[in-house]
Amino acid sequence: MHRRILKLFATCLVLLASACGGSAPVKEPAAADPAATLENRRKAERMNEALMMGAASQQPPLENAYLIGPDDVLEIEAYNVEECKKTVRVNSHGDIALPLVGIINVKGLTTAEVEALIAKKLDRYVEETVVTVFVKEYKSQRISVIGAVKNPQVFAVTGQRYLLDMLMMSGGLDAGAGNICYIVRPVLATTSSNRSETIVVDLDELILQGNLSLNFPVFAGDIVNVPRGAIFFVDGEVRTPGVYTMKGKTSLIQALTMAQGIGENASLDEVRILRDNGKGERDTITADYEEIRNGEKPDIMIAENDIVIVPKSGAKAFFNGFVRTLRGAVSFGGASVGF
Repeated sequence: MHRRILKLFATCLVLLASACGGSAPVKEPAAADPAATLENRRKAERMNEALMMGAASQQPPLENAYLIGPDDVLEIEAYNVEECKKTVRVNSHGDIALPLVGIINVKGLTTAEVEALIAKKLDRYVEETVVTVFVKEYKSQRISVIGAVKNPQVFAVTGQRYLLDMLMMSGGLDAGAGNICYIVRPVLATTSSNRSETIVVDLDELILQGNLSLNFPVFAGDIVNVPRGAIFFVDGEVRTPGVYTMKGKTSLIQALTMAQGIGENASLDEVRILRDNGKGERDTITADYEEIRNGEKPDIMIAENDIVIVPKSGAKAFFNGFVRTLRGAVSFGGASVGF
């Protein structure tokens, strides 16, 4: 299992914003799509055919699982209580106001839960009533799909949606797609810093091999990102940790430059590169970045899905415990670790 998780690390990692420096931001390439080869197009076609079959085998999303949020418009009726027959819009705080009921907060509730809440409020006025709540306009549940898909955009969705749903809604993968995607999810925090987690998914395993345990649910505010081509990861004592797209051949110096350079507390002689060895494990390459930068040693070329870790000065324990201490949060299958 640990080998599988490590292998997924090659196809995974975490994301968006800052905390203690912040979680790792997602980096989109500035350049246009790489030229789509015949092989890339054929693979995209196979993926999209499998995607259609996989999505078709899913249960349809349940509309009554939709969580109400700001700007949604609700139609409300209560049997024998004419005053409560209203069409109301949920305000920015998640509140609605009804005669006899007053102001109630419906944010994050299903229609069934709102019906029960209103019925309870009306108990003092009528012995028995039946309340119905219908979402007339869905406005609050927006999920973004970006990157190497045919129709990237922000989707307003209803019911509980999953990763395959969103890939289908965006028209499927284009020929520039890599073999992974990641779901960037905002995380509520008590501080003013924005935080997020990233769930990274092996698209080959999900779509071609049909491993539906990787078909994660998505929620309002999530960003589904399908990177274009090969990627690598940088974290630790760098100014902008994150997920980066390789642009041709990329060296260690170039990788750390893309991460806006090293931090002032970095241990330059203990930079680690974790590289998939094709056996479900990762080999560790230790580099003295200062000697490479000064031309005393040759630069090291980065490989697809490498993980570059720059530890704090004098802290080998940082590397040994990086799975627990890195910024953000990464999820592999069902597991979640610090990043």
